[in-house]
Amino acid sequence: MKVTIDGIEIDVPKGTTILQAARMIGAEVAPPTMCYYSSLKTSGGYCRTCIVKVTQGSTANPTPMPKPVASCRTEVMDGMVVENTINKDVLEARKGVVEFLLMNHPLDCPVCDQAGECSLQDLGYEHGAATTRYEFPRREFERIDIGKYVQLHMNRCIMCFRCVKVAEQLTDNRVHGVMHRGDAAEISTYIENVIENDMSGNVIDVCPVGALTDKTFRFKSRVWFTKPVDATCDCKKCSGKVRLWMKGEEVLRVTARKDQWGEAEEFICNTCRFDRKKTSDWKIEGPSQIHRSSVISQNHYNHLNELKVKVMKQQKHLDLYLLIKDRNKLV
Repeated sequence: MKVTIDGIEIDVPKGTTILQAARMIGAEVAPPTMCYYSSLKTSGGYCRTCIVKVTQGSTANPTPMPKPVASCRTEVMDGMVVENTINKDVLEARKGVVEFLLMNHPLDCPVCDQAGECSLQDLGYEHGAATTRYEFPRREFERIDIGKYVQLHMNRCIMCFRCVKVAEQLTDNRVHGVMHRGDAAEISTYIENVIENDMSGNVIDVCPVGALTDKTFRFKSRVWFTKPVDATCDCKKCSGKVRLWMKGEEVLRVTARKDQWGEAEEFICNTCRFDRKKTSDWKIEGPSQIHRSSVISQNHYNHLNELKVKVMKQQKHLDLYLLIKDRNKLV
């Protein structure tokens, strides 16, 4: 099946969604996501940040779809034409979605452990407005203790449902979920201190904001002051493939490795995440590959080496240009 996204045509198998097709092309045309997670079944369709405009339904029926659609839930049709970054109406609609997501979100970035790797920060910077029109008091929730490892900040939650999907699909018994309805809806438990399942720490990795954070890493360091390295261990509960966030020789936290879309490549157990905090517990493979646009990559030597090589090549071309220019003057 052929689909065209932002003027780029690609062949995809039947059953592929618009979002998956866009990711096959590349990050330059892929819509942002806040609730979709490729490894979690039934995720997506909640946040509406991935909306796109279908200007041609298919070759058989070229009628455009009347409204923007969620690309994570809309399957590709043969001959479909989709506009994302090149459509002004889509960008304006996405700006409105971001405004709604930020409407009740507190300005906790200076104290939030998620700062520097927060999907909502990136979304707000790329698609949001500089100011807010909201003049009413922001929604607030009473803080509750859900367990010894995970810190819940419900005021920051955007109701993406990822943590609920993790509990349903990875753990033996889900003990938390969405309580109440409408504006009063919240992620919570009926009884405090009950989230103790062996895979429960993965709710931290899937959370796109700072609503669920690691208590063992709380206020210890900013992520851009740490050095992320890939490591492995022999673990009977999970793959043992993790990312260590180090400061000197100290392991400050352990997380799953993430791909270019910010999704965990493989989920890890609580033993690896919370109990193994010594370098001797791990076999370190080397520095993690962090995208250069990320603040986490700042001052990391592997990226500085790349920059140094690039500058040297530019200098070499400049020297050659000046030499040829001087020779032409002599002639």
